[in-house]
Amino acid sequence: MNRSPHPAALTLAPAPSRITRRHALFGALGLGLSGSVFAQAGAVPRKDEPMTIRFRDGDFVHRWSKNGQHEFTPPAQTDLQRWTDMLTLNVHAGSTNGDQLAVVANSVLANYQRHGKILQTRSTPRTATQPAEHLIVAVLGTPELLEATFARCLLIGGGGLVAVYSHRVYGKAVGPAMSQWLAANGQQVEQALMGWKQMPAVAGLARLPTSA
Repeated sequence: MNRSPHPAALTLAPAPSRITRRHALFGALGLGLSGSVFAQAGAVPRKDEPMTIRFRDGDFVHRWSKNGQHEFTPPAQTDLQRWTDMLTLNVHAGSTNGDQLAVVANSVLANYQRHGKILQTRSTPRTATQPAEHLIVAVLGTPELLEATFARCLLIGGGGLVAVYSHRVYGKAVGPAMSQWLAANGQQVEQALMGWKQMPAVAGLARLPTSA
């Protein structure tokens, strides 16, 4: 993947297909979770408490899980049809090396290209102590909203992980508003996502209730 800069102004024609939920995008990629082990971060919640994870000095509460995909939103954003910020965790357990992770990353990239506009792609080369990673930044669109999406693809705990942060702006002709949000927050979100180490353990994710 090659690096391309964020545009000075966003001009995105909304995609004809409706994107109503994050899992609708990733479900088409077959990025199922199973088996891998994340670095431990925080205690497993009691059965009567939803799992909460920390990102960018804010809490994200577990809202939805199915087929190994897990969605988290801030405490006040309980409506999954009208959320503003979301974290989604997907593990591709069968991707255990750099070549297989690159296939996953290119699948994510192709999916985003079908639904919107790619703003940036970047790959971090493998080192002696760290596997290669990939970043994809895109804006996805429908007639009712625009969604900025930051996807980090990495190997961790023996399998592939796609960690996604998304931010939505609702309404028609919201390109300028999204451009302003990206100018004010895009770099900080990218840095936070690429440096994020406090990810929950897969063992804890596996115990989350499955949604209908």
